[in-house]
Amino acid sequence: MSPVSNTPQLGPLPRRITVDAEQVHRLVADQFPQWADLPVQPVANGGWDNWSFHLGSHKLVRLPSASEYAEAVDKEHRWLPVLAPELPLPIPTPLAKGEPATGYPYPWSIYQWLHGEPASADRITDPGRFALELAEFLVALQSVNTTDGPRPGQHNWYRGGTLRTYDGTTQRALTALDGHIDVTLAGEIWKCALDARWDGVESWFHGDIAQGNLLLHDGKLAAVIDFGTCGVGDPACDLAIAWTLLTADGRQAFRERLSVDDATWARGRGWALWKTLVTCAQTVGDADGSAAGALRVLNEIFSEYAADAVTPDLP
Repeated sequence: MSPVSNTPQLGPLPRRITVDAEQVHRLVADQFPQWADLPVQPVANGGWDNWSFHLGSHKLVRLPSASEYAEAVDKEHRWLPVLAPELPLPIPTPLAKGEPATGYPYPWSIYQWLHGEPASADRITDPGRFALELAEFLVALQSVNTTDGPRPGQHNWYRGGTLRTYDGTTQRALTALDGHIDVTLAGEIWKCALDARWDGVESWFHGDIAQGNLLLHDGKLAAVIDFGTCGVGDPACDLAIAWTLLTADGRQAFRERLSVDDATWARGRGWALWKTLVTCAQTVGDADGSAAGALRVLNEIFSEYAADAVTPDLP
């Protein structure tokens, strides 16, 4: 059977619903009356998969925005308490799980609020240290026992599985970007990633190690949040941050600390390329920060790939 026929399909885009603070307040008051007097306020830039609300100053309410995203709720409540003691940085701590009610159709969660600001290049005080501390976090995560851990599936959009799941969206992005970027080079890098074989050794992964999920305090890495895409499988998806945020020196230190082989590195580059191409295609012709940021990352991927190219040994 061909690899394509074994490739999971993403399916249609989730149909998101909206939630407002008053609805969240009713849910909390009805199901957790001990917190009924706490104010509810939307979290600024609270994410896409979940609607996020402050509950007082020390708690967070997260409500999946679509049925597909709701599949992660039970997983998080089952596994985050297992992962947390094994990791060198704080991660979200589930305090309570809510049930569908008051017109809201999915299970939902209350977490301890983790203070910090989202990582960005201009906020990181020591890029080399940041890269190593992030690598240490991933080393610890990958060392957690994988027994009975959640394998790639709809619950995490097949993170930890084959990149071929995302080949369709990547090819459509390349078509849309023809004439705007070097699609020949991008296609070459993508093919290299698809052809890089995984050895099948499973480990835990976060699934979305991205700027918004890395919190800083005083410019230093302080916490890692949003484990909705976590699971057990190929950890290459967690390497995309090497191109999207780290400096060139930080990227090298990150790779060395994780002892990443060439094939895994190529797949990690592929994860970064897929997301970047999709963003570039969505913002082509725009002049805003998102478009400029995506093009910057794409150029980073291109230049690193060229520098990382290995000349075959002569006979």
